[in-house]
Amino acid sequence: MLGCVQLRYRFRVYPTPGQRVRAARVFGCRRVVWNDALARIKSVKESNKLLGNPKSRSAEGPYLKVPKNPDLAKLLITQAKRTVARAFLSDAPVGVLQQALRDLDSAWKAHEESKAGKRKGAKVEPPRFKSLKDHRQSARFTRSDWWSVTKEGRLRLPKIGDLKVKWTRALPSHASSVTLIKDRSGRYFASFAVETDPAADALPRTDGEQGIDLGLARFAVLSDGSHIASPNYLRRAEKKLKRRQRELSRKKKGSNNRDKARIRIARAHAAVADARRNFHHQWSHKLTRENQAVYTETLNVRGLAGTRLAKSVHDAGWAQFVAMLEYKAIRRGRDFAKVGRTFPSSRICSACGHRDGPKPLYVRQWTCPNCGALHDRDWNAGRNVRLEGRRILTSAEPSTPGPGAQRR
Repeated sequence: MLGCVQLRYRFRVYPTPGQRVRAARVFGCRRVVWNDALARIKSVKESNKLLGNPKSRSAEGPYLKVPKNPDLAKLLITQAKRTVARAFLSDAPVGVLQQALRDLDSAWKAHEESKAGKRKGAKVEPPRFKSLKDHRQSARFTRSDWWSVTKEGRLRLPKIGDLKVKWTRALPSHASSVTLIKDRSGRYFASFAVETDPAADALPRTDGEQGIDLGLARFAVLSDGSHIASPNYLRRAEKKLKRRQRELSRKKKGSNNRDKARIRIARAHAAVADARRNFHHQWSHKLTRENQAVYTETLNVRGLAGTRLAKSVHDAGWAQFVAMLEYKAIRRGRDFAKVGRTFPSSRICSACGHRDGPKPLYVRQWTCPNCGALHDRDWNAGRNVRLEGRRILTSAEPSTPGPGAQRR
């Protein structure tokens, strides 16, 4: 039986001017506690580094113990509130400040595991100090903070007040926490963390299945011969973004007009990101609703983002789309599989299985030398992704391509 899936439901929030001021105080208190704790931990770690390894005889002194969350909470929150310099910490709920310490602890743990090779993926840098100039702010309220939703549909947050929320859908279950977010464009959101049972959202079984070949000229080519056109949201907004950037460059640094120009740029970028996210949601919903199994390729997005195609790669947002496909397939009881990055989907004939040689990207059609079938490069790759994904689901071992096999 599948376990619970944790999801986030985000809604737009419209605080009053007074609530904005109180929210800014909460954000500031959280930032101060984070920076104070980070400064203490860093000083201890740097001192231990100078002393040497305590397990070896070369250590020059006693090894200092890194302070834990209970000690930091007592020192930086409880006792700090009694001082004149940190009396303003009373403007924020205690749970928000304690959550900042827990988040810092998680950030350090992720860095240490990545440094030791215990964490997969990209290298995780150590946590950094938060600046007053950070335009994105957030504060997480847990159940211990006594947040609630009133009968009028307003979100009641301690120290801030009853916030007006634009509810676009109902929450599937009780939320364990809510995060108040202020993005770079000055908009406010409430993000609820909820747990759902996939069995409750499972759809009736169907016979359809799709292999997806992601690309730039066409966002996705499906194994049934259809395709999804590339919306190119960033490319279409480039003219407006350039104009906004020129306006910003003419403003005096540190002036209010410069800050207004920065917000206009942030809003233009937010409109692009929102449109792209909505596009991904619509197609991931459609594909997982109409098909019992969905297979996709594993792309080296980080590598492609370092080439001359970087802007188009980021504009496509493949990673976000694949992540949506995966969690929606799990929720609806669908099958989902990723084909290995080294699987040569563009070199295999989907009709007879013959493996041809490498082909430059400008070759969009090719004829199989074995059976004479004429293939569209992307459509043929989509069919091969479907066949390989089907094999992965029915086989315990992943495929092992031949020597020298590459994706393109």
